[in-house]
Amino acid sequence: MFFVDTIEIEGLGNRHYLAGGAHAAVAVDPPRDIDQVIAAAARRGVRITHVVETHLHNDYVTGGLELARVTGAAYLVPADARVSFARVPVRDGDVVGIDSGLSLRAVATPGHTPHHTAYVLEEDGVAAVAFTGGSLLIGTVGRPDLVEPRLTEQLARAQHASARRLAAELPDAAAVLPTHGFGSFCSSGEAGGDSGTIGREKSVNDVLTKDVDTFVAELLAGLEDVPAYYTHMGPANAAGPAPVDLTAPAVADGDEIAARLAAGEWVVDLRHRVAFAEGHVAGSFNFEADGKLATYLPWLMPWGKPVTLLADGPEQLARAQRELVRVGVDRPAAAATGTPERWVRDGEAPASFRRAAFGDLAAEREAGRGPVVLDVRRDSERAGGWIEGSVHIPVHQLPQRIGDVPAGTVWVHCAGGMRAAIAASLLDAAGRDVVAVDDGFDRAAAAGLTVTLPRP
Repeated sequence: MFFVDTIEIEGLGNRHYLAGGAHAAVAVDPPRDIDQVIAAAARRGVRITHVVETHLHNDYVTGGLELARVTGAAYLVPADARVSFARVPVRDGDVVGIDSGLSLRAVATPGHTPHHTAYVLEEDGVAAVAFTGGSLLIGTVGRPDLVEPRLTEQLARAQHASARRLAAELPDAAAVLPTHGFGSFCSSGEAGGDSGTIGREKSVNDVLTKDVDTFVAELLAGLEDVPAYYTHMGPANAAGPAPVDLTAPAVADGDEIAARLAAGEWVVDLRHRVAFAEGHVAGSFNFEADGKLATYLPWLMPWGKPVTLLADGPEQLARAQRELVRVGVDRPAAAATGTPERWVRDGEAPASFRRAAFGDLAAEREAGRGPVVLDVRRDSERAGGWIEGSVHIPVHQLPQRIGDVPAGTVWVHCAGGMRAAIAASLLDAAGRDVVAVDDGFDRAAAAGLTVTLPRP
């Protein structure tokens, strides 16, 4: 018998795996904070003998090199991936033994990257699990546009062929266990479920139900913006990431926080958006620790900019540090915990701004006050309907486009409230009068607002 343990990183929408038998195991696409993988192996009472990468990741910094070093495991990386460290090069058809009766077979699956490789776990020669990385996902596939724009269509066609190869060679009962696709921006579309098998994917996944030309045309038409920090992940993984340092940062007081803001550094408040709106350090930005911190903060923040973290307590701060090292934001410049009253200089009061629901916005319009309505959702979300007269700037574009926001009080909304809070904090720091709409967009029409729908 074999086991597969899943290590889920919800903030990035990824899954990592530990699979093995009674004595030994393989780690697949491990996260940078490798203590989670080591703990999973300890619970199972197994030794990690192999660490494998399906590809050089574009959305997170891998822990594979460090995990192999710490455990003494063989580090398997696709042979055509150009890296600056010693590894075991893997080619199509290579097979390694994991435990008694268990082996891992490499299957070349180019598409997400040119060198992408899936791994099939076989028990007594029968394929049981396919670790598909960024190739065949649940209901979709990995996006093919993260390597080089000129290769995008070529890789999309390769993705189609790779998925069909897996479907043809593996039994219908084989489990499909991808790394991406659970909210990851590495996915080319929304995942069609939480788990899958080869048989299920044959019936529901476009890559297996549509011809190559139709599939490629639709895939390319649906691709959205890539998080800005992705451009730094591949090079970091190719160079060989350094071990992480999760020790607590230096503590900053109100004077130091003010000085860092004056120097143009980023001060990020990790508290819930309600608490932030009620009181915060003027000039700070709100990225909730329990939101998609590791996606949106490095996406919006200039790469390499010193960042000071403000948290409600040590636990929240530690969680945020762990999330951020996964995307290469290694060491906060400083940090502070507690409440905003402790983070401002003596004699200063925290800043605040208003929160509202869509019903409040409708009342504002009814009263004829004509507020600016700013929609910070992605293009694909807005394509499904928008508030009449609203201005559209996706949240990841806002730092460079604040000057495009019309004058007046700005009522900012997204789909649920979290991104609106980020945007509201950016506008507030820029000196704008802002109201954060903390409400679900699906309630906008019922609240009395005119929602414009796209033409059929």
